[in-house]
Order: sequence, then C-alpha cells, then structure tokens
Amino acid sequence: MTKWPNDAMPASTSDLDLLRRYEPIISFTKGEQFYPSDVERYVQECSLWSHHPDGHDELIIREGQLSIERLIEQRPAPFGTVYYLRFIEPLSLAAAAEVLNDQARLRQRTKNYFHAGLGRLARGGLLPRVLDALFTISFLLRGRVPAASAAAAELDYFHLRAQKDEFIYYGRVVRQNGWIVLQYWYFYCYNSWRSGFNGVNDHEADWEMAAIYLYEENDYVAPEWVAYASHDFHGDDLRRRWDDTEQLDFDHGHPIIYSGAGSHASYFRPGEYQAEANPDMPWWVRRVSKVWNKLWIDALGQQKNDPFRIPFVDFARGDGLSVGHGQPKAWTPEMIDESTPWVSQYRGLWGLFARDPVSGENAPAGPMYNRDGSPRGAWYDPLGFAGLDKVPPPPAALSLLDENAKEIQERQQQLDELIPQKAADLQGLGMKLRGMEGSPHLAKQHALLEKRLNALGDEVRNLRREQSENIALLHGLTEEKKRLSQGIKDDPRAHIAHIAMPVKMAQLRFDRVGQAWAAFSLSLLLFGIVALMLLDPGHLLAELTIVTLVFITLEAFLRGAFVQTLGRITALLAMVSSIILVLHFGFWVIVGGLLAMALFLLLQRMREMSG
Repeated sequence: MTKWPNDAMPASTSDLDLLRRYEPIISFTKGEQFYPSDVERYVQECSLWSHHPDGHDELIIREGQLSIERLIEQRPAPFGTVYYLRFIEPLSLAAAAEVLNDQARLRQRTKNYFHAGLGRLARGGLLPRVLDALFTISFLLRGRVPAASAAAAELDYFHLRAQKDEFIYYGRVVRQNGWIVLQYWYFYCYNSWRSGFNGVNDHEADWEMAAIYLYEENDYVAPEWVAYASHDFHGDDLRRRWDDTEQLDFDHGHPIIYSGAGSHASYFRPGEYQAEANPDMPWWVRRVSKVWNKLWIDALGQQKNDPFRIPFVDFARGDGLSVGHGQPKAWTPEMIDESTPWVSQYRGLWGLFARDPVSGENAPAGPMYNRDGSPRGAWYDPLGFAGLDKVPPPPAALSLLDENAKEIQERQQQLDELIPQKAADLQGLGMKLRGMEGSPHLAKQHALLEKRLNALGDEVRNLRREQSENIALLHGLTEEKKRLSQGIKDDPRAHIAHIAMPVKMAQLRFDRVGQAWAAFSLSLLLFGIVALMLLDPGHLLAELTIVTLVFITLEAFLRGAFVQTLGRITALLAMVSSIILVLHFGFWVIVGGLLAMALFLLLQRMREMSG
C-alpha cells in the first residue's frame, strides 16, 4: 500500500480545495508598489480604446463608465485593430509634477523604500553600458510609458487598496494526459520594473502565472512538479520537482514564489538575478561577433564574452510583504475557465498600447490570449508550458516502461528472423555478382546487381546496428523500471538546461568610486570625444585610441581585473600587429611560408628514406 506524505489529498477533493491546499506564497521585495489585485475593480478605473490600422486611436468608453459587461461586447472592426484599456490618462506637465510629488510623500508616509545596493551599471563592462545607453535613447523613438504614469498608477492602486485591501489569484484546474494542473494567475495593475527598479520596461497591467502538477494514485492526489513563469526561461527550465528542497522553499506545504521587484517575474530562490536583454543586432554584426568569439576563445584562450548583452537586475529578495497561507496577507481565490466572460471574450490588451515595436512597453493580453489575439500556449497547453508534455505521471511510468520494453522485445524477435534472411540474400547476390565477372556483355546487369548488393549491404548493417542498440536500450529500460519499482528517483534537476541562480554576494563587492565610475564614465567618454573633435581634429584617430585605452585601463583597475584586462589587450595588440605585418610584408611572409613548408617536407622525406 502506498504511504502518502502529508501533502497528499483525497482524489475526491474539490478543485477549489485543491487550489487552496497548494496555493503558493508570494514573497515580494521591499519597495514593491503593486500586488495581485481584482480585474473587475481595475476595469472600472479604466477607459477602453481602439487603435486602428491607419494609426489613429479612438476612445470607445470613458473612464468611470466601463464594466466587465461592456468590456466584452462584440465590436466588429477591420483587421489590425487593437483594443486596449487605459489605466492612467495622459498627464499634463503640471499634473505629472504633482503626481511625482504625491508619490514621494506617499512613500515617505508608508516608508516603502527600495534600496538597490550595487547599481546594475556597475555589474557590466564598458561596452554593455554603451549598448545600455543606446537602449535607453531608443525610448525616444519608441512608445514609452512615462515615469509620471507609473507614479499615478501607484497612487491610484494605493487608493484602490484603501477601499478594499484584497489580494486575489485566479485559479484554474486542468486535467491533461494523466496530470492535474493547478494554475494560479496573478493580475497586477502595473509593471514598474524600469521606473521603480531600473529594469527593462514599464507597462500598464501585468499577468503572471504559476502552476502545480499533481498526479492521482490509489484514490489520492499528490504534487510532483512546480513551474513559475520567469524571464529568459522556457519549458523544462521553468519547473522544479516537489522534493527538490535545495531549489524550492515551502511554508506548511505551500511553495514560495520570490517575485521580481516591479517585473513580477517568479523565482524559486531569493536573491538578485542578472536578467540580460539581447538587443536585435544586424545579422552581419552577429556573424562577425561569432567569428571573433571563436578566434578569441579557441585560438587565444580568452574567456567567452557576449558584448551585445545588456545587464539588468531583477530584485527578488523576498524581504518585503508576503501573501498567502500563514502570512500577513491572505489570498482571495476566484475560479476561472473558458466560460468566464472576461477570460474568453476579451482579446484586447489589459493596459496601454504604447506602440512599442518590440512590445516591451505594450500591455499584455489576458490569461487566454497573446497580444495579437492568438491563443496563449500556457492556457491551452499547460503541460508543454513546463516541458511536461513528454513526461508521464509517476503511476503511468511503470506501465509505459513495460510497453516500451515489450515493443523492443517484439522487434528483437523480428530482427532475429530478418537478419539471417537478409544476410543470406546478401551472400547469394555476392556469388551471383562474382559469376558475372569476365563477361563483358553482362556489364549493364553487373552494374544494376552491384547497386542492389550495396543497398542490401547497407540494410543488413543498419539492422544489425538496430539490434545492438536495442540490447542497450532494453537494459536501460530494465534498470529504470527497477529504480522506479524501488521508489528511487533520478536527479531532480536532470531536466534543467539553464538554471536561474541569484548573483552571489561575493560578486557584488564594488566600492562607491566604482559605482560612480560606472554611472558617469560613458558621459565622460562622450564629453572627451567631443573635446578632441573640437580642439584637435587632425589627430583624432590616434587620440581616440589613447582615450579608449585609458578608459579601459581605469575600468579594469576599479573592477580588480587589471591583470586579466592587460592580458586581453596584449592578445588583441598581438593580433593587430600580426595583421599589420602580414599586410605590410605580405610577399615575404608568403615566401617564408613556402620555404618553411619545403624544408619541412624535405626533412620528412629524408627521414623516411633513411628508415
């Protein structure tokens, strides 16, 4: 009889009770401004708009007049129309200054301050900071959500909480391929990652999701996997096994989510995560970078370094408010599925359509849809979302192993009969081919027969290879079945290709001078370039080279990487010198190379002759 752990539940437990039993605890970072809230109250605070293919925006329902019922009304529109909500209306300059002032007073009153610690710019080199500057400047050309909008959203959300301090998740239960999937959808009024925590983007509204995967056996259900949506990770990398206590934290059987400040991305361990944005670069730049890295790493033995990655920090410290079972704030669950009107009947965005070409500043769509209105994979394929579409529930694993072993054994029986027959046919063809030799008039038939012989030979070799591989595979299946029968599980992280790990504190040591340098060095470099262009344009190239080397040296000194940087500069200069020598003395380099090759070959042949 199976001995069930304390976290198992009777299979007759209702869906809502299952959601409540395993509902995650979310632990936020101190300074977080937005928490999971109620979509209906949010909708009532919004206006509804449409963006038309010709580029103009149309107000459909004003703020204060919108409801869920009006939101889901069918509105025929041409292809390319985008419906979206707007939580914060456009602010005048005076209104923006006022809300920023009110935000400062609110934080002073609530003492909800965020301290970044080591700044993100100090965590990357000079080139990533150049790309970061270009990324920041790109907001002038893209749809940008102003910082004042984030402040206004924070104030509005504070007033909503003052009316009713409620923390909601939208729970959904799905049964697929033997798994029971508990989905927890969290709605946030605003994503303030950029304005509040120096992250990649801001946008109105935010949807996040966590999932717990249960299996049923002997009239009980038990949890096996947990998956959290997170930056830069997909499929298998999103999930952890329930018994992986090194990666999962629990409180009375409830898994803990450490939420990224402002971004609301979910992490398994508390800490600060190096989230990196990869700007789109032209294909030829990527190709040159790939060739350069190969030369830099393989030929020169230097460390791998992607210069086109911009470092951002996702703070998931877990030192702020916690929501969930046994925490200062409790959850209010609401069940949703395809029959929930706002889930299935509204395909628009849940916040401002900022016209950002890379969608970073555009609001997301709801749980069931992507921004373009197509079905969201996490909704219709919750197993594929966490890479579990290929993994059977534990009770089904043994029977599947038996079925696989049986199929292989049957195939081996077929091969035991087939291989001797094919081998005999191959020998017969070989003798027939030999019988044709010496008969010129049979040349055509000989060529055709030789072709058949070669094909049959390949077939026999492939069958024998398959037979050999099946023996090894059958042994592996037998060993796996033995382990499962004994209750022995494999490595809980064997499925993970890229694991999210917080930055270790030892890597975060950086003094104030270094931080100031990281913040202002790029501006100083640009000022220096302008000064050189104005004062001495005749020697600009040489002076730029010297200034760049000075900046790189200072950067290395402040980072405590002077020796490594000196080695890299030496390797780079050696490469440049080699190229210059080849270009300048190309003829003599070729002559010398040919003489060296001739001498080497002569010595080798003389050694062979003497042997």
